[in-house]
Amino acid sequence: MTSLSSVTPYDNMSPVTRAAYRAKAAAADLAPLPRAAKDDALLAIADALEVRTSEIVEANAVDIERAREAGTSDAIIDRLTLTPERVRAIAADVRQVASLPDPVGEVVRGSTLPNGIDLRQVRVPLGVVGIIYEARPNVTVDGAALCLKSGNAVLLRGSSSAYSSNTALVKVIRDAVGGSGLPADAVQLVPGESRDSVQELMRARGMVDVLIPRGGASLIRTVVEGSTVPVIETGTGNCHVYVDAETDLDMAVHILLNSKAQRPSVCNAAETLLVHRDIADAFLPRALDALAEAGVTVHGDERVVGYADGTKATIVPATAEDWETEYLSYDIAAAVVESLDAAVAHIRLWSSGHTEAIVTTSQAAARRFTQLVDSTTVAVNASTRFTDGGEFGFGAEIGISTQKLHARGPMGLPELTSTKYIVTGDGHTR
Repeated sequence: MTSLSSVTPYDNMSPVTRAAYRAKAAAADLAPLPRAAKDDALLAIADALEVRTSEIVEANAVDIERAREAGTSDAIIDRLTLTPERVRAIAADVRQVASLPDPVGEVVRGSTLPNGIDLRQVRVPLGVVGIIYEARPNVTVDGAALCLKSGNAVLLRGSSSAYSSNTALVKVIRDAVGGSGLPADAVQLVPGESRDSVQELMRARGMVDVLIPRGGASLIRTVVEGSTVPVIETGTGNCHVYVDAETDLDMAVHILLNSKAQRPSVCNAAETLLVHRDIADAFLPRALDALAEAGVTVHGDERVVGYADGTKATIVPATAEDWETEYLSYDIAAAVVESLDAAVAHIRLWSSGHTEAIVTTSQAAARRFTQLVDSTTVAVNASTRFTDGGEFGFGAEIGISTQKLHARGPMGLPELTSTKYIVTGDGHTR
């Protein structure tokens, strides 16, 4: 039987279109594969990442040096950096994806109709998934692993700042996939480093089934507004921590520090602190000192600035721009609010819809906050840093969707599938 991916297309294609054509053929071959075949390929990828770690880290060093010469911020360089430890962690994530249930073929719902026809709605792969992302080479592996597990082919378009890293990673992945008997074209790096290749990918409607942008607000807006391919919108993370009037002060400080400073360069890090006025005198001096020790600069409203005397904090007056900023750095906006409802109003006005947390000992306050806040994730007495596919038990995530269609929140394997209906009769006619 001739493999669908062996059918040769006409040659009058651009490199990007040719890659999309090959991905479409590979997706057709992947769709019917059993879980065992896909898991074998994933385990081969994990093993190859570990065996070829030095090759990957060496390529990554080229990107890091180029970024430093360009004056790239420390936060972006942190996202870009691959150490042997991070490569091992990425390989472990791939193994976790292999251990997860295969969503393809899952019956979402089904019944026997009154006329005797058997009707089933089952999960099927999306097809060809394009991912456009910035300086995070771990996304290259996460995207490839999740797409393979869910039976999708993937076209990866990382930023030019990570080109050497992504090229090395995709080579390792393709070698492992091909060596496992799956079509190597199931994982491809989109040819070219210019914006033209991005534009062409965004307009490959009919060849690419869905695009997923991962990065800052500008990148996401560009893809959403300029793409003719359907887009699953992943959003920026202007996340909030609200400390309620009734709270455990030690817990509140601990959650705030973890949300902001554990890793500030990621989308689930807190960017704004809101404090109920009744607890401000007891909480803010402690919180400001703790933030100062962590190296965090506070962009405070007038009342927060008033707590500067007697603390170690670096506080600068906040502007309107601070309330909407995703810093991705050791900075946080902070304000004192009159009530829980005022905190909710502030979040509704400025939040990107990613993650918001409340720290409270009041069940009534927790219940009202979770009812009123409309973000993908609302945390009660827990860090915003938990909004993550791995932390939720989904395995490595493809992104965190802040839209409301198809998928919302951390996107794991089920979110990389669509459905189709299978109608089985016995000579039935209408």
